[in-house]
Amino acid sequence: MPPILPTPMPLYRALRLGSGLVLWLYMASHLLNHALGVVSLDVAEQGLRVAVAVWHSAVGTLFLYGAFALHVLLAMLGLYQRHTLRLPAVELLRIGAGLSIPMLLVGHAVATRMAYEWYGHLPHYARVVTSLLHTGAAGRQLALLAPGWLHGCMGLHMAARKNAVYQRWRWFALGAAVLLPCLAAGGYLQMVREASAALAAAPSGSALRAATEAAQTQALDSLRLQILTAYGALLALVLLARGVRRVHQHRISA
Repeated sequence: MPPILPTPMPLYRALRLGSGLVLWLYMASHLLNHALGVVSLDVAEQGLRVAVAVWHSAVGTLFLYGAFALHVLLAMLGLYQRHTLRLPAVELLRIGAGLSIPMLLVGHAVATRMAYEWYGHLPHYARVVTSLLHTGAAGRQLALLAPGWLHGCMGLHMAARKNAVYQRWRWFALGAAVLLPCLAAGGYLQMVREASAALAAAPSGSALRAATEAAQTQALDSLRLQILTAYGALLALVLLARGVRRVHQHRISA
């Protein structure tokens, strides 16, 4: 009797898992770079240069932004197709954390990639952290890492929970999933302290340069807000479509 082949993974699940894995790897590299800040800001800058070489390459850009767009669209499709949102608390937590990922990735992409594309600012922790300090968003940026990381780890756990190798190493994986963001938080706070000290010791720049930097920061913040507003509108549209579908089905059944 020939061996029974495993059932092929549905296309939707394969695309969701693949795109989610790319985003998880991006967040993992992001957290690892932050964790290097525990050593020093200079060491974190060296790690950032490696990450930029990977994610800003043509292949890295295609994978990252393609995975982001695909994952968001699949999430919206899955949200629309669900028959009910009365789900277990763990599942609601996973979905809610996943829907918050664009808040992190959009803000980070605007502060780094768009700052480079528009104004030629190379990604440097010293510049990004200083800009966050000026706008008062340093704490927000740190807090937004948590839900995205939680969603990614929960998704990978659900996908691999029946795998024998994962079962053997699951406690190690859990420890690493908890330790990495803790180290990243410590590294980020250390970089904030170093950047704050450097900012306080630096001589004040010219009024023209200060005005230019303020205008650039304002333009980037405006872009971030526009993208997040469009995302919020898309989410609201999906929820509205669910409501319309429910009313239509109720009328048919009546």
